[in-house]
Parts: sequence; C-alpha cells; structure tokens
Amino acid sequence: MLGYALRRLLGAVPVLVAVSIFVFAFVRLLPGDPARLVAGPDATAQDVALVREEMGLDRPIWDQYLRYMGNTLRGDLGRSTKTKRPVLEEIGERFMPTFWLTVVAMVWATVVGVLIGVLSGVKRNQWQDRLGMIFAVSGISFPSFWLGLLLINIFSVRLGWLPTGGYEGWTSFIMPGFTLGTTVAAILARFSRSAYVEVASEDYVRTARMKGVPERRVVWHHTLRNALIPVITMTGLEFGTLLGGAIVIETVFAWPGLGRLLIDSVSYRDYPVIQALILLFALEFVLINLVVDQLYAVVNPEIRLK
Repeated sequence: MLGYALRRLLGAVPVLVAVSIFVFAFVRLLPGDPARLVAGPDATAQDVALVREEMGLDRPIWDQYLRYMGNTLRGDLGRSTKTKRPVLEEIGERFMPTFWLTVVAMVWATVVGVLIGVLSGVKRNQWQDRLGMIFAVSGISFPSFWLGLLLINIFSVRLGWLPTGGYEGWTSFIMPGFTLGTTVAAILARFSRSAYVEVASEDYVRTARMKGVPERRVVWHHTLRNALIPVITMTGLEFGTLLGGAIVIETVFAWPGLGRLLIDSVSYRDYPVIQALILLFALEFVLINLVVDQLYAVVNPEIRLK
C-alpha cells in the first residue's frame, strides 16, 4: 500500500510541472499590466519600468519560469504584489476557513445524498424513489447564489437568527455550509441511486437472493459495498472542487476563503498568488485521488491495489 502511494506521488510530479507551465503562461496572457497596477495610476513610464524590473517581468519568460520554479522548490512562493506579504501567509490565512466550510458541507451532503440515493434504489419506482429524485433534481436546478440570498433574507434579515456572513463562530457555517452542500447532496443522491440500481442487477446479487440470503444482508453486504466504489470517486472529486474555493458562495456570504482570494488576485493581476493557488488546487486533487484509491480497499477488502 505504501509503495503504491509513493508511485502515485511520483507520477503526479509531471502533472504538477505541466500545470505550473500552463498557469505561468496563462496568467501572463491576462489583460492589463501588473507593473502599472503596482506603481499606481499617477506613475511615470520610468517608474513603471523600474517596478517591472523589480518584479522580474523584464526578463525572458523562460527565465522568469525557471526562477519561479527554483524559488517554489525552496518553499518561496514570492510576495503578493497587492499586499506585499508572503504568498504562503496570504494562502495560509484563507485556507482553513475554506477547508472547514468544505468539511461541513461535504459531511451533511454525503450522508444525506447517499442515504437518499440508496433508499431510492432500494424502493425503486415507489414513492420514496420519486420523492428522493424530486429533491435531487431540485437541488441541482436551484442556482446556489439564489439559494444563499434566499437563506440570508429569511434567517438573517427577517428572523435575525443567523449572521449574514463572515467567519465568526459556528453559526456562521450553517447557511453557507447548507448552500454549498445542497448541490453536492443532490448529485450524490442521483449518482448513488444509479450505482445501486446497476449493482443490484448483477448476477451475483440475484444469486444471493435465490439462495435465500436475508434482504438486509443482500442490500448492505452484496450491493451497497460495491455500489459505493463510484460514489467514493464522485465524493472525492466534489470535495476537491469545493476545497478549491467555492467562489460564488464565498462571495455571497463574504467568506474569507480561497475562492475570494483567487477572484481578488485575478482582478489585481497578482501573479504570485494566482500561480500558487492553481498549483495548490492541482496538488489537492492529486492527494484527494490518492486518498480515494486507498478508501476503495477499506470499503471493499476484496479490492487490492497493485
């Protein structure tokens, strides 16, 4: 298992290098001059040239990239051109709010979504199935920003029960966590139902029923265990997506997370922060996929990673 994990991590190195090259080139195609933004609107052409030289933007792009990668490998991601603070500090302050919001959203969304999906699969074409799929379709169809604004209007403006936004206390997680997790719960409900129905039609499941195996054991041991494999994959992808920064939700609820940091950085042409965030998102997906692969063997011990 350890050897497999190490091979996966080594195999991710070319992916991260390719991502770094793509992002490095992409951010320099963004319109606007970051040196002009840093120097200010009243700066002269000479002042802008000095700032560009200080930022290293006057060098050939290949030289800029090699210097950037060399500093990155040493743990130096540079300084934000907007705040003049180290990029690691900027990201460090924003990472935990996004991480805990993602955890809150994913916990309830996974539990509720999988339960609804499995119940719909077990009670296929019955009222439980129809009710569950109504929830799934509604959750996917509702725009997340609209749901967030609706919750703010009801529970903050009218009732005054919850804060409108910010990152202060456990009550501030309720509305953004629910809003962020609703779409995920709906997706997992539909995905869990489809996976369960597909596995339930396999020959070994019908054979187990013909042998007189109790229905509860057929559902939980023979069917659900194998149906959870693709569900775990989808859960990991959704977790990585949310951890990458729920831009809309963080904007609606004024959440000080990675999504808002990315939007602010793009607006200000903050190259060091943009590059570091994209690399972080890519690394998150690599690690999450590795964890998902390990979970396969936990859910179904018959699976062996080779």
